[in-house]
Amino acid sequence: MKGLRNLLLATISLTLLALANAATVTVDLTTGFDNGRFVFVGVGGDIDGVVNPDLHFDLGDTVIMNLINGDALEHDLVIDEFGVQSDKVVAPGAVTTVTFRADEAGKFAYYCSIPGHRLVGMEGQIYIGNGDTSGAEEYPSLAKDPADIPGPIGDRGPEHHTIDLTTVEMEGRLDDGSSYTFWTFNETIPGPFIRVKQGDTVTVNLHNDASSKNAHSVDFHAVTGPGGGAAVTQTLPGHTETFTFTALQPGLFVYHCATPSVAHHITQGMYGLILVEPEGGFPEVDREYYVMHGELYTVERYGSKGELTFDNTKMLDEQAEYLFFNGAPDALTEQFPLEAEVGETVRIFFGVGGPNYTSSFHVIGEIFDRVYVEAGEMVNTNVQTTMVPAGGATMVEFKVDYPGSYTLVDHSLSRLERGLVGVLNVSGEADDTIFYHHPKGE
Repeated sequence: MKGLRNLLLATISLTLLALANAATVTVDLTTGFDNGRFVFVGVGGDIDGVVNPDLHFDLGDTVIMNLINGDALEHDLVIDEFGVQSDKVVAPGAVTTVTFRADEAGKFAYYCSIPGHRLVGMEGQIYIGNGDTSGAEEYPSLAKDPADIPGPIGDRGPEHHTIDLTTVEMEGRLDDGSSYTFWTFNETIPGPFIRVKQGDTVTVNLHNDASSKNAHSVDFHAVTGPGGGAAVTQTLPGHTETFTFTALQPGLFVYHCATPSVAHHITQGMYGLILVEPEGGFPEVDREYYVMHGELYTVERYGSKGELTFDNTKMLDEQAEYLFFNGAPDALTEQFPLEAEVGETVRIFFGVGGPNYTSSFHVIGEIFDRVYVEAGEMVNTNVQTTMVPAGGATMVEFKVDYPGSYTLVDHSLSRLERGLVGVLNVSGEADDTIFYHHPKGE
């Protein structure tokens, strides 16, 4: 106890010393446009010309930030944790000033709150004292790598497969500075991509980890039988349930936990896809990716820091705070962006875990050459956007003809601002006959 008291006294003394030695620091930022993004640009000193510069202050500093309009568009400056909300600047050269005391150590975002501006680039980071003290980064990312897919099966007869699924409840990283206690199949969101062939016999072993606080189960939409398997896999913590089925129909099917409240178990992260390849398989492609649309209902507003918690009322009202691909808002942008080269053909296995939202799946700057409608046998060609219901799936295929960054979205586009976005980066030589940006004055 005495040691703890001394540690607390030492911490208080260091904090008081930091406050006593604090300075007044002035930072100038201008607004601008960089490679198709709205951005902040540093003015003067070490940040001169730096886009969305990291800003470092000592604990206790008085910070003065001047925002200068450099592009004749409307902008402002917001720092939520310090109650900073500047006036808006519109006219070129207009300036707004905010002042705050850096009296909390950590990592904090500064951004423009004009709708859409933060989303397309107007955000930077402030580090005070020792930087990020939220602790959320200590938790593992549960985001699923979209390239983690078993390869095509090829031409063979029916076989027997054993699928081992373990349900694990664990705290994981949600976003930069936030965490959440997810429920998972095999510790990723979505769960593993399962690939079998029509006519195969599949044995599923569902083990519920002993650390779980809830019973769990699994319902395969590919299964013909009671509850898709859920009726016989209601599994208590520390126990295992097993069933066997025959993959009768080909297609791409969702699987999910089906323990009441089913919607609650799904939104916690308990969903995935199983592909039943038809006789003869699918046409060969260069790249295959696994992408699933998820939704999360938290008490805290989107963008909150710290450990976030589940809100049942929001789920019942279908008011998600977070929507994302593969388990996190940055799963397919920062963690696992999709990659391809000009001339390659890409196939995306796409599903909606749910429990509530329907997706209007779209890749900005591309056209789907082929869409397997609701993952069935009917194929549509030259499709811009395809509708995928909750608990449904599709397969899209397209050749990439031009280099660049292509954005995966739900074309209910306000959802993009709640984290539902991914990126396909295409490298290779540009063909000016396909796309050409005319220089100014040409």
